[in-house]
Amino acid sequence: MPEPRSPEPMSIVASHHGIAPPHDPNATVTITLDGQSVEARAGEFLIETAERAGTYIPRFCYHPRMKPVGMCRMCLVDITGPRGPSLQPACYLAVSEGLEVDTKSDRVRKAQDGVLEFLLINHPLDCPVCDKGGECPLQDQVMAYGPGESRFVEEKRHWAKPIPISELVMLDRERCIQCGRCVRFALEVAGEAQIDFLGRGDTVEVNIFEDQPFSSYFSGNTVQICPVGALTASPYRFTARPWDLDQVESTCTTCALGCRVAVQSSANRLTRLVGVDSDSVNQSWLCDKGRFGYEAVNSEERLMEPLVRENTDSDLSPASWTEALDTAANNLLDVREQHGSEAIGVIGGARLSNEDAYAWARLAKSVLGTDSVDAQLGDGLPAELMLALPRATIDEACRARCVVTLAGDLREELPVLFLRLRGAVEDGSTRVIELTQTGSSLTPYATSIAYRPGESPAVARALSSGAKAPNGVSEDLWGEALSAVADSAGGGKAASAVEGKAASAAEGEAPGEGEGIVVVLGRTSLAEDPRSVAEAAGVLADAWPKARFLPALRRGNILGALEMGLAPGVLPGRVSLEAGADWFSSAWGSVPSSRGRDTSGILEAAADGSLKALILLGADPLGDFPDRKLAHEALERVPFILSVDTFLSPSSSRSNVVLPAVMHHERSGTTTNVEGRITRVAQKLVAPGQCWPDWMIAAELAMAIGTDLGIGSAVDLWDEIERVAPSHAGITRAVLDSVAGREGIVAPLGRSQVKLSRRGPVPIDPMATPGIDAVERQGVFTGASLAEPPGWEDPANGHVSNGSPKTASKPPLLSWPQEIAPASVPAPDSYSLRLVSGRRLYDHGLLLSTIEPLSKLAGAPSLRANQHDLDRLGAASGTSVRVRSSRGSVVMQAESDPNVPRGVVEIGFNLVDADGVGARSLIDVGETVVDVRLETV
Repeated sequence: MPEPRSPEPMSIVASHHGIAPPHDPNATVTITLDGQSVEARAGEFLIETAERAGTYIPRFCYHPRMKPVGMCRMCLVDITGPRGPSLQPACYLAVSEGLEVDTKSDRVRKAQDGVLEFLLINHPLDCPVCDKGGECPLQDQVMAYGPGESRFVEEKRHWAKPIPISELVMLDRERCIQCGRCVRFALEVAGEAQIDFLGRGDTVEVNIFEDQPFSSYFSGNTVQICPVGALTASPYRFTARPWDLDQVESTCTTCALGCRVAVQSSANRLTRLVGVDSDSVNQSWLCDKGRFGYEAVNSEERLMEPLVRENTDSDLSPASWTEALDTAANNLLDVREQHGSEAIGVIGGARLSNEDAYAWARLAKSVLGTDSVDAQLGDGLPAELMLALPRATIDEACRARCVVTLAGDLREELPVLFLRLRGAVEDGSTRVIELTQTGSSLTPYATSIAYRPGESPAVARALSSGAKAPNGVSEDLWGEALSAVADSAGGGKAASAVEGKAASAAEGEAPGEGEGIVVVLGRTSLAEDPRSVAEAAGVLADAWPKARFLPALRRGNILGALEMGLAPGVLPGRVSLEAGADWFSSAWGSVPSSRGRDTSGILEAAADGSLKALILLGADPLGDFPDRKLAHEALERVPFILSVDTFLSPSSSRSNVVLPAVMHHERSGTTTNVEGRITRVAQKLVAPGQCWPDWMIAAELAMAIGTDLGIGSAVDLWDEIERVAPSHAGITRAVLDSVAGREGIVAPLGRSQVKLSRRGPVPIDPMATPGIDAVERQGVFTGASLAEPPGWEDPANGHVSNGSPKTASKPPLLSWPQEIAPASVPAPDSYSLRLVSGRRLYDHGLLLSTIEPLSKLAGAPSLRANQHDLDRLGAASGTSVRVRSSRGSVVMQAESDPNVPRGVVEIGFNLVDADGVGARSLIDVGETVVDVRLETV
């Protein structure tokens, strides 16, 4: 009888999510499984031991990423113990020395038959119309273990079907087998108990609470882990059958976390994204924006052909690629010859793959000769800072004794990282100190220290030195924060009292070197000069030299773009322009002689007339740059704009030439996530119309200008990156394509990181159970037994492989310390409030507007303020107020929030009203902080 596939990947270690009894991870025991002697990890659950030994035990309620509950009883096995034989649930039983297990006895078979017979009493058996049909564990296990016929002939239970419980999820209660997976995920993993069992007896149903929609950002995970078709995704409903689907494993680039996904399509149309269990990154979970954002690829509003504007008075009209490239090349050459290379600016690139970003960096810095290149649209942090700080991995952050967050709301910007950190706190392994301006989704799980915009360096100094509490911070909260730092710095030995910590500081004694501390570092507010956060990060890095930093920049491949040189003052491979000038001049022919402008500087130069040509790489400054007025003035005045984009955005619609590019899942290559992990992105579709890959556009534009980049494919590009980028030395295609490279390779590479399988890459089935344990069974070389791929050389020995430039010495990687210019913060006045503006997951941007279910989830802009400030104004929560700044004014609803400190207001950056007005109408990037005043309307 065929054994069914497992509905989800197996965890590496049973205790990974705090679900197994405490035990020594290195201890082993020996059990007897179906007459065979099997070595098991002490304390792990029997169901996992059996699976690693090649014996599949059927299950419904069990999930390796959640605590076991033993509800479905499908995993009953025969156990022989001190009290004789008994049937026990394998998902709930920890292995012990000498345990004897029979998974195929007559008693086990009878129990499995009985469980399945009971589950089918009310199950509708509507498999031909059920989305789960063909990949349903209930179907599989009825075929493999079921009795074949039922003794129950009574009428089945009937409910209205299906009912929408959100814009994205449909519920069919008749199909539910009450395994509790969705309920447990919402409570244990997401921390949002929005779905639960209601009713009693035979009227028990899984449902949401009355008048409370299923608004979780992670609702799609409940659809994926549902073992039947009780929960289905409305975008996928009735679009395809499993046997019609073709799939590849790839990486989600919706945000910078780099979740691993299986991309599925039918008839060259994307139909579904499924989370793949990457233990290092997303552990199979996805946010709903990443899971359902694929529909933008299928949009009929996409750019399909090049567009050219004949003159300033004409509209954009279709043109051939030759005409469009010649027009762009001629204009860029004219600007370079008449005004110099720095009269050309390049904005964007975070949506590109590593190969695309490298091609454009080489085109801009070598062919065009400009260093005014920036992948960050004024919403990031200095590139040198992010590339130089010692970097932590996601796993290191989740295992750290203390995590300090100095970033925006992670649930809004990097949702799955929020899940990982929340899980670490809930498991009791990590303490979080949140340095925040307005509170966030992590606040309930953290010691939250609130401060006003511009004050982060002072708070960082106080925290790292053990000084007294900053103004406005309670002594109790500050004591908790100092205690968490002391616990970590002391290797888990807490300071006896906060007074002792303060006394040490008073005596000039440092509170430790920061070992065991991870700082999650991102942009705290778009209404604040990024130099404030950079200075605070520098304070922590200097005070805690053994601490590590996890970047929390949100744009899809922003770390990859920075590492490939799409930033002023840096070159590919995490090297500075000054240090890498000789090396890259040898490789490329030439590089800029001086540092260029960032996005703010580029737009300011365009607005004052000194910038003559602007290239936009998937960038929309009118929609994304914090200062809308400056962006508007810049795009109005710059004489020539070249846009490489997938949709006609407000910015690209003003361009002189628009070149259509492929989207994610239409290209192959690599991407780099926040921890520096390089993973593959796979092409699943053929791009529509005349869309080209970005690297090809760069290569052909260079050819039209008169320079051959010598690039024939994305493969050629990666080989060149590995040759010339110091941080990527040794990360060859052989390494990336190895089994160990499936979860990605963290750059820079060390010998101990490389793992190569004897058998090469393993095909990925997200409904199967490969996991890392499957890789172990195939045989993995590690450490001293490593068989190095051809051309690999030690990155530390001063060389890179495959014929890299030999006429210059390889430049050193950027390292800390770096010079950070402090920002001058004006003193607050008694009439103004400091503005904080962060991003929301769902926005009113162009991409989401093409996806019907997601476009409905973006809310209206509103202002959050402390009740004290609303009382001073005489405004109640829920009333409309006018917000004024030096840039402009907006009217929106005010909401009281106790997490917002006095003197501060918060407005979501990427939410706008019907007239397109929002926070970006208030922000002046020339100011260190943005002060606003409120008026009643």
